[in-house]
Formats: sequence, structure tokens, C-alpha cells
Amino acid sequence: MISSTGGCTAAGIAATAAPSSIAADMYQSPAADNDSMSEPSSSGRVGCPVYVMLPLDTVWVVERDSQKVAILKRERALEIALHTLRKAGVEGVMVDVWWGICERAGPRVYDFSAYRRLFHKCAAAGLKVQAVMSFHAAGGNVGDTCKIPLPKWVVDIGERNPDIFYTDKQMHRNKECLSLGCDEVPLFWGRSPVDMYQDFTDAFADAFDYLFGTVITEITVGLGPAGELRYPSYPEGDGRWRFPGVGEYQCCDKYMLADLRAAARAVGHPEWGHGGPHDAGHYNSRSWETGFFVSQGGNWQSEYGHFFLSWYSGLLVKHARRVLGVAAEVLNKPGRPRVLKAIDKLENGHVMYEFKPAVQLGAKLAGVHWWFKSRAHAAELTAGYYNTRDRDGYAPIIQVLAEFNGRLSFTCVEMRDCEHPPEGRCSPQGLLQQVLECAERYGVPLAGENALQRYDEHAFDRIAESAFGRTARSGRLEQLTFLRMGDLMFDNWEAFCSFLKRMRGNSGDEAAEQQLAQQQWLQHSHQHQLAGLQQQQQHYALAANSVNLQQQLPSMQQHEQQLSDPGHGVMQ
Repeated sequence: MISSTGGCTAAGIAATAAPSSIAADMYQSPAADNDSMSEPSSSGRVGCPVYVMLPLDTVWVVERDSQKVAILKRERALEIALHTLRKAGVEGVMVDVWWGICERAGPRVYDFSAYRRLFHKCAAAGLKVQAVMSFHAAGGNVGDTCKIPLPKWVVDIGERNPDIFYTDKQMHRNKECLSLGCDEVPLFWGRSPVDMYQDFTDAFADAFDYLFGTVITEITVGLGPAGELRYPSYPEGDGRWRFPGVGEYQCCDKYMLADLRAAARAVGHPEWGHGGPHDAGHYNSRSWETGFFVSQGGNWQSEYGHFFLSWYSGLLVKHARRVLGVAAEVLNKPGRPRVLKAIDKLENGHVMYEFKPAVQLGAKLAGVHWWFKSRAHAAELTAGYYNTRDRDGYAPIIQVLAEFNGRLSFTCVEMRDCEHPPEGRCSPQGLLQQVLECAERYGVPLAGENALQRYDEHAFDRIAESAFGRTARSGRLEQLTFLRMGDLMFDNWEAFCSFLKRMRGNSGDEAAEQQLAQQQWLQHSHQHQLAGLQQQQQHYALAANSVNLQQQLPSMQQHEQQLSDPGHGVMQ
């Protein structure tokens, strides 16, 4: 039997009986058996799992013997830090897998050697990994401490054809990432940007799929500047924008303009296809200073305004669908590791198993919270989110994530409205609440990130409130990724450890009780895993002729041997 769920095909195997349990590392059932104990988190705690972002320059390129090689910076200190994080209760780490480092030598010439060493160190420390396919350059965003450009051979093409980069009305080219306008144009040695993103993700999966589901648990796909799905409308790094400016539209490269002209002709208004709004101000304008964004009578409410904003935000949604689509295709490629998603009992007494990729697909959205309390939400509009007081601009994006069973990561979970100047009309709390409710409506899991590195109690209180909530309508974060490992974190180590204990949801005697419960659960689960694997092997063998899954048996037998090994779960 074949079942299709959320845009990803999953195989279903009919059998006469369900296995009593499924091996935790390979096949994880979404529902526990009635006779089994409740499963705590993998860290042995109940609460919200915390991941920590590694430094941007964890992997670096140096010259040795006249050759450029990728290395782990401060490798011994990094190894100690990883074990320290795990000992404190951190679930895992997030790391940027830089396009400009891994494909620096030329098209389709990939070097993941330094990342291999990093992932093995993470495994040895007992940490999970969220790998970010970073198709952008570092150095132009808040908190960037280093410069990592796009691959030189890509930049060289941009020197000859600068329209591959996002362009504002002053014709300034933003070289942080490629314009979505050329997504499907084969400008790069016969490949389009979407082709390159797919090939890169596929090469990464080929290199590391043996770690999928055990060490590498999520692949987040970069979709724009800072890895976020948005336009580079507020470029603070080069001084053009300062908070709380409304930002500028980024639609003046020739590829986006050609698309705009076609869209304008299609609605019978070719005069609308010459560029963005003429009255939208500049990067540092205030909303009320512009004719387009002013609350009362602003052109954002006009027929033209609706046309332009629908087109501008619609291209962003199409970009997300294209790139996430090819990434999902990579993760669902035949032979990739998969985990059990569901067990359905059929009326005839048979059982159907549904599978999904062993790693979670993810994407990031920016927390553009300034001007949220105004009617137009100007900064969100220039960033590509057609979100106003009367319109939910995040629903179309979250629907795309739902199509591909993706997880959404959202920033600014540490911020409060009262911490910002009133003239910016900021509401990070209101924005987060809107995104939480929209994600829940479409069944998309939501993870949180802090936008700024803070260790004060006010920030920690707000993160905990975002994660757990004080009412039934707030606080539904599946996990948190904390910005970022480094000297500042270890200088505030005591405060951070207290925060981790709080996110685990226990302290003191409760922690000891949870540790005992974890040990009991592991012992209970281990016994069922062996029995379940043996029974499941019989089911697969019976069904192999009809669904061609015979190749699953050797990996399952190997996993059974690992479960029998007292050292199971520790990578040597």
C-alpha cells in the first residue's frame, strides 16, 4: 500500500499484527503503547528542549601548503564546550553549513570534511544537530561577527550580471543572497539557483544520511538574507537602514521587474509594472511620513497597493514553495533514512505503516515587529509579509510549510512591547501571538529563537512565557534555539544554567525524580525495542515481495545488534 501525507510519499506495509514497540532511534511511533510508560524528552527532562547556536565561524577556511582548507576553529575548546553544554542539559546545537565554504572550489565541488568532524564531536557529546543550509553571506546582519561571502564563482557571475542580486530603487545591489527573481533561470554554469540549492542539499544528505534521525535531526533551508524567508529590506550592516525605519522594497533587478510588468499587463494596468510604489519613502522613513504607509488614506489600501503587495509577497511564497519543494524531494529520495510516522489498523485486521524522513525539514521567518501596531505594518510589507491590521500575511507562508511537513522557526521570543520606543509602534508580543495561532491553525510545529543575545531575567521570563504560556492561548513552542555559544554565554554561565533548568521544567528533587524516571523508561523501552524489531523483521519479510523493502532488513538487523550492545547510543 502507498500513502501520501503532506506532500511527501510514505510507504505503508500491510501486516497481520503490529510490533509491540518500535526502536527509538530508527522507528518512532507517534503514540505510546497503552502498557508503556510516558516517554520523557531525550535529555531526560520534561519541558521545552533548548538548542544552542554555534558561532558563525565554527567552520573556517585557512590556507595551508598553498591550498585553502576548511577547519574547525579552536577545535579543542569547541569539544570541551560541546560536552559542557550537554552536561548542563542542552538538547543540541544549530550550525550554519555555509554555501560559500562547502562549494567554494567550483560548481558541484563540495567539501564537508570539517562538518563531518564537527558532527562526530556533537555525537560523542550526546548532542543533536540542526543543520542550516546557509545560502547567504555572513557579515551584514545584527550580531554577525565575521564575513563569509557567497562562493567566489557565484560572485564572479554577479560581477558580470549584477541583476542576480536583490536591488532597491537606487539600484544598490545587495550581495548577501541571490534574488528570487532568477530562481529558475540557468545562469550558473547551466544551473538555476533552485538547482544549486537542491544539488547542495542532496550532496549534504549523501554525505551525512548515516547520521539522520540520530545525530542530525533537522535540516533548515535558507530562504533569504540571514537564512530567513524575507527580502533584505532593512540592511543594517552597511548603514543604509536604522531601526525603526520602514525599509525599502527590493524589486528592481531585471528579473523581478520583468515579472512585475507581466503581472501588471495581466490585470490590465501596464502602468503599474515600472517598479515599486513611488511614495513609500526611504529606508529610514517613519510610517506616517509616507503617502503609501500612512494609516488613514495610505496607498497601501488602494487597488494599486493591493495589486503590488499581493505580487511582492506572492513571489516570496512561490520562492518558499520551490526551494522547500526540492529540499523535501531530497529528504524523500529513495534510500534515505526514514522513521515511522503512524500505525493504522485496518478493518480487515491488517496494519498499515506510514513513514516520513528521519530529519525534520525547517524554515525561518523574521520577527519584523516594528510598526506592528500601525494599520499598515510598513516594515513587514517591505520585508515581503503582506500582513496588515485587516489581513493575515503569514497564513500563505505557513500553509506552504504544512504542505511539506515543515517546522517553522520564529525570532524575537525574548522581547516585550514595553522594551521598545513608542514611536516605532513595536509589538513583538503581538506578532509572536499571531504567528503562534496561525501555526496552530495549520498544524505546523513552531520553534523559537531569541533575536538578541540577552541573559537578564526579563528576557528569560519572556522566553519561558513564550514556550509554556500562562493561558491556553499562549506558549506553544516545540523547542527553543538560543543565540549563541561564545564568551558572553560562558561569562553568564550561572544565569544560563538556571534558565536551562527552568526550561526543563524541574529543579532539585524534581530533577532527581525525573532522572530516575528516565532510567526506568530506558530499561522498559530497551526490552520492548528488541522484541519489536524481531517481530517487525518478520512483517517486513512477509511484505518484501510486494513493496520491495527487502533492503530495510540488514539495517534493522544491524540496529538490533546495536541495541544489544551495552554501549548503544554512544558514537565511538
